[in-house]
Amino acid sequence: MKKKPFPYGHARSPDWREALQAALASCPWQTFPSTLGFLYVSDHFEKALEAIVSALREQTGVEDWAGSIGAGICATGQEYLDEPALALMFTDIPQENYRIFSGMDPYTPDASWPFPDGSLPYLAIVHGDSQTGGDPAVQVAELASRTGSGFLLGGITSSRHQGAQIARQVVHGGLSGVAFSAGVPLVARLSQGCSPIGPVHRVQEAQGNIVATLDRRPALEILYEEVGDVLARDIRKAAGFIFAALPVRGDDRGDYLVRNLAGVDMEHGLVAIGDYIQPGQELMFCKRDGAGARQDLDRMLADILSLKEDREIRGGLYFSCLGRGASLFGPHSAELRQIAGALDSAPLVGFFANGEISRDRIYGYTGVLALFLD
Repeated sequence: MKKKPFPYGHARSPDWREALQAALASCPWQTFPSTLGFLYVSDHFEKALEAIVSALREQTGVEDWAGSIGAGICATGQEYLDEPALALMFTDIPQENYRIFSGMDPYTPDASWPFPDGSLPYLAIVHGDSQTGGDPAVQVAELASRTGSGFLLGGITSSRHQGAQIARQVVHGGLSGVAFSAGVPLVARLSQGCSPIGPVHRVQEAQGNIVATLDRRPALEILYEEVGDVLARDIRKAAGFIFAALPVRGDDRGDYLVRNLAGVDMEHGLVAIGDYIQPGQELMFCKRDGAGARQDLDRMLADILSLKEDREIRGGLYFSCLGRGASLFGPHSAELRQIAGALDSAPLVGFFANGEISRDRIYGYTGVLALFLD
C-alpha cells in the first residue's frame, strides 16, 4: 500500500499564533497518524519558542518535536529570510525507530542510545549550538562516530539571539536532534556553493591557521596567480567571493570544506584562512559564484534522485547556508524553487544554518538535503 506524503505547512506573520494556525490549517495533519514532527522557527519568534512548542503539542497531540531556530526558514519552493515565519512537518516514523536526544556536549553514552535490539542508531538529524561553549566540530565528529553509518545531517543554529533548539522541548547547548535506526529509509546529498578556480595544492609549511608554502612556493604567490594581484592584496575586496577549500580526505565525490580567507602577509608571502591547517594537507582556492552554485545544485538533485530508485519521496529536510539563498541564487526563493522543481514539489522544511553538517564534518556555503522515502 502506497504511503501518504508527510503533511507540512509554513506561514509568515508578525504574530506567532497567526503563523502557527496558518501553517496547521494548510496541511491535513488531523487525519495523519503522526509520531514525530520537525519544526523550524524564525529567530523573530525565539522568545516565544516555548509557547509555540507547547501550543503545537497541545493542539496536535504530537509530543515528539525536533528542530531549530533560524535566521531564515525553508519550505517547499519558499524561503523566509529575515522575517517572522515558521515551517513544520509531521511524520509517521515508528517510535521504535527513532530516538530524540539533546545536550550532546560532549557525547555521553547512556542506556537510551542503543535501540531495543542493541544496535546503534544508524544516522541522525542534528542541530548544533555554537554559542554556548565547546567546539561544534569536535562534537559532530564524536557523535558521528557513535552511529552505525558515521553519518550526521543537519546544521548549526543561526540566530541573532541565543540560538535555541527543539528536542521535545526548548533546549540550548551542544547537539540535539533525532537518531534513526537502519529501518528508516533516508537518502542524503550535499551541494557546494563554491567552485574551484585552480588545482589542488599540497601544504608544506603551516602553523595554526597560517599557510606559508604551497607546492614549495609562497602561498601568497599561488593566490596571486589564481585570483589576481588586486584581489589577493585586498582581502576586503575578496571577502565573500574568494575562499580557501580543504578537500575531504577519502571522499569519492570530491567534497571540500570551504573556509574564509582571513588575511595576507605580503612581506612574507603568507595566507591566513579561517581554520587550522597542518603540513601535508591539501588546499585549493575557490570562488563563490551563483551560476556554479545552481549547476552544482542540479548535479546534487540528479544524484539524490538516482538513489531513491523507484521509491516515492514522502518528505525532506533541507539545511542551507546563510550565505546562499537570495544572495547567491537570486530573489523570489530561487534556491528553494529549483529544489521543488526537481522533487516535484515534495514536502520540505528546514532552515538557513550557520554551518551545515554532513557525515562527520561542518561545511560552509553548502546545502544538505535529506529525503525520507516510502
